[in-house]
Amino acid sequence: MIGTVLMTGAADAQDRSRYTLFNPTPADQMRSFSTDRPTKSNVPYTVPAGHFQYEGDFFIHSYNDTSLADTTMQSWVVGNPTFKMGVFNNTDFEVNISAFNSVQSTTRSTGATSGHTGIGDTVTRAKINLFGNDGGPSALAVIPYVKWPTAPQGIGNQFVEGGLIAPLALSLPYGFTTILMGELDYFKNPNDSGYHVNIPALINISRSVLPGVTAYAELYADWSTNPQVPTVYTVDFALAWSPRPNFQIDIGINIGLVPAATPYQIYAGIAQRF
Repeated sequence: MIGTVLMTGAADAQDRSRYTLFNPTPADQMRSFSTDRPTKSNVPYTVPAGHFQYEGDFFIHSYNDTSLADTTMQSWVVGNPTFKMGVFNNTDFEVNISAFNSVQSTTRSTGATSGHTGIGDTVTRAKINLFGNDGGPSALAVIPYVKWPTAPQGIGNQFVEGGLIAPLALSLPYGFTTILMGELDYFKNPNDSGYHVNIPALINISRSVLPGVTAYAELYADWSTNPQVPTVYTVDFALAWSPRPNFQIDIGINIGLVPAATPYQIYAGIAQRF
C-alpha cells in the first residue's frame, strides 16, 4: 500500500511537470491561489503553467520628513500592476511597471517646493520554485530580476539594476505561516556612476483570522555595502481578503523604525488569477 501511494504521488508530480505555457495546467489541478503581496515578502509559489495572473496597487502613498534634513517628501504611485504568466510547472515570468508616479519635495525652512511625475521603471522577473510548489510543510524559490530604466530622472535613476530574491515558506503550528526572505541587490551608487550591493532581509508571519481574511505582520531590514546608503528598518502590517477563489483585495501600512526609513507608507491593492 505504501508503495502504491508513493508511485501515485510520483505519477502526479510527473503529470504536472509536463504542463507548460502551451499545454496549460487543467483548472482542477491548479495549486492554491497565492500572491507576492500585500507585504514586502514574496511567496515561493509560481503561477500554474499556462495561466495568467495580475496583482498590483491601486495606490501607494508615502510621507517622509525624517530622511533628509529640513525636507518633507511625499509620493504617490497610482496603478502598479505586475503581470505574471506560468511558463512551466515550476517557473513563471513577470513584468511590473507603475503607470503614474508623483514625487514632491518641500524645504520646510523656506516653503520652496519641487516635484517630478511620470511612469515608473520596468522590472522583469523569473520565479523558479525549487521545492514545495505543490504542497508540503516548506517551499523555496529563487527570483532573479532586472530593473530597466523607463522612468524619467527624478522618478528613477536611469540606470539598469538587478538582483536575486530567495523566499522560504514554512508552516507553523496553530495555522501560522512564516516567510523568511533574503535578497541581494546590485544598485547604482547615489553620488557616482558606480554600483554597490544591498542586502534586504525579512521575516513575515501570517494567519487566517476570519473566513477569507488573512492578517500579516512583518519585520524588514535593508543593509548596504555603501556607507553613503543608510540602513533601513520597518515593521509592516496588512490584511488580505479573498471574497472568492482566485481574487484578492488588500490593504497595508509600512512603518519606519529609524530616521532613514520612510515614517509611513500606506497602500491598497488587488490580485486575480485566470
